[in-house]
Amino acid sequence: MKLVIDESRCKGCNLCTLVCPYKIFQEGSKLNKKGIIVPSLDRPGRCTNCRLQKLYDRRLCGVCQLICPDQAIRWVEEKPCEPMDVVIEF
Repeated sequence: MKLVIDESRCKGCNLCTLVCPYKIFQEGSKLNKKGIIVPSLDRPGRCTNCRLQKLYDRRLCGVCQLICPDQAIRWVEEKPCEPMDVVIEF
């Protein structure tokens, strides 16, 4: 799972930065197309839903998604990694 902020829906209220227990969201610094500063994600791998939702087959936190008044936060499935051949040269 991967955490995503939909920049077209976000209005920059930064409620997600206040409620996240893992401090994944930070106040943004760049304006988007609408002139709104959208929060940024800092190491989203710390999110329990991103790491463990599939393992436990249920949502483990989700406070950011619940508190977002614009419904701009969601999780998306990531494609599984494809195996690659690695050559180590000495």
